[in-house]
Amino acid sequence: MKGYIHSLESCGTVDGPGIRFVVFFQGCPMRCQYCHNPDTWKPNVGNQMTVEDILKEYNTKKEFYKNGGITCTGGEPMMQLDFLTELFEKCREQNIHTCLDTSGITFHENPDYLKKLDRLLASTNLIMLDIKHIDPIEHKKLTAQPNDMILKFAQYVDDKGVDIWIRHVVVPTITQNDEYLYRLGQFIATLKHVKALDVLPYHTMGIAKYKNLGMDYPLEGIPPLDKKDAIAAREVVLKGMKDALTK
Repeated sequence: MKGYIHSLESCGTVDGPGIRFVVFFQGCPMRCQYCHNPDTWKPNVGNQMTVEDILKEYNTKKEFYKNGGITCTGGEPMMQLDFLTELFEKCREQNIHTCLDTSGITFHENPDYLKKLDRLLASTNLIMLDIKHIDPIEHKKLTAQPNDMILKFAQYVDDKGVDIWIRHVVVPTITQNDEYLYRLGQFIATLKHVKALDVLPYHTMGIAKYKNLGMDYPLEGIPPLDKKDAIAAREVVLKGMKDALTK
């Protein structure tokens, strides 16, 4: 089996615990307005690689990853669920820590799909779940996709006992909103296996890539978020969590 891979990164430091070997999958149904990898959106293009090809690259530097492992991101890795599962199962055989960076957008409750998902989760050590927006209407504006299945995915994974690392990007005028941040915290409080919370400041480093691709940048004119504002936003999320847990 071969997967469509956009690129590989040999020294990821923000993609899970430790130093990570990062596999960027090609294809994504989300159209996040602040996405800095729009070149990963189109499916079924890019480099075709086997699991063996990827692990061969990993093993050339495996000593660097003894406190890390492999992270699959994108794009959306779960668009290539069978290939992703094969990769993670081979990683498990070699005692390589596996991290899945996903939006959860492909989740649905079809029994055949859930059977496949359970097989993937059996070889997944950590899920980095990107929750783009807690409000369903605003989520669709921001990403062109609904968020109901994303939240159900979070609950499903949590019920399976898989560790979760929540990520949320704070964008001025969009997600920099105390009501939404508080509601996000209340939702996170329903999950029992959250191991970390990253509240990240929006940046504009993707603008140059859009220009190179001949694409309009959707958030033109919105400034980057100051780190202190991201810290303040995280405090609001934590308050929502605390209040929910003390009711």
